[in-house]
Amino acid sequence: MLARQRHSYIVERVRADGGVRVADLVRELGVSDMTIRRDLELLHEQGLVAKVHGGATSTTPSALFEPGFRAKSELQRDAKAAIAAAAAAMVQPGQAIALSAGTTTFAVARLLVDVPQLTVVTNSVPVADVLYHAGRADQTVILTGGVRTPSDALVGPFAVAALRTVNVDLVLMGVHGMDPHAGFTTPNLLEAETDRAMVEAGRRLIVVADHTKWGVIGVSSIARLSQADAVITDLGLDAEARERLAIDARRVIIADADDDADAALGASSGRDVGVAS
Repeated sequence: MLARQRHSYIVERVRADGGVRVADLVRELGVSDMTIRRDLELLHEQGLVAKVHGGATSTTPSALFEPGFRAKSELQRDAKAAIAAAAAAMVQPGQAIALSAGTTTFAVARLLVDVPQLTVVTNSVPVADVLYHAGRADQTVILTGGVRTPSDALVGPFAVAALRTVNVDLVLMGVHGMDPHAGFTTPNLLEAETDRAMVEAGRRLIVVADHTKWGVIGVSSIARLSQADAVITDLGLDAEARERLAIDARRVIIADADDDADAALGASSGRDVGVAS
């Protein structure tokens, strides 16, 4: 098992159980005690778990907690790749699209570098950077400006003002959490305002969110689940959550990592589990 896979497993165990012992992780993951302790030290430094004697516990629950871009990039990488492939397959040459900040939308951007005549509006520094350095000469990239957040989003009045001057065919948005009552949320108040302006600028809203986002609630809501034309998630989302999400979202697509390569070549990836009436 790769280090990033261990890290994802540990974070999910801590999130599900509230804490985990080193001895249990050694047995479950089949690695040495020292390896687990190094993993916990790294995750502790990234703010993803709280290291305690003999193991780790969850960090203090907070609707304001926001890990940095690098820390989030190491989690759920296979799921994010599958989701990104399914999302990128929905983008057509010549479209104007908006990409919000986030590690999943960054994965989408990396798959859009060869799409011709694409116009991309984004408040994400990493998204703009990858399209600037690797994108086609006939692509147009518009970076909103604004105040930078831990997730490398540009937010605030400058970003909102810029987004209110554009109209795009498709908005691809990453979120911190999704919940039946709170909707799509973020722990950053200014980012929520900026994301709402991005939603209003688009004709269609596609939310890209792996299964760990289900039931997570940030301090500020961006949109209702019913505002999403589609939610693309992964196989880790349990059946009950899928059914509940399908009640509100107009379309739910479950991306499969095995389909990733096909989707990257432009094929349709993932499968629908529900279409709201």
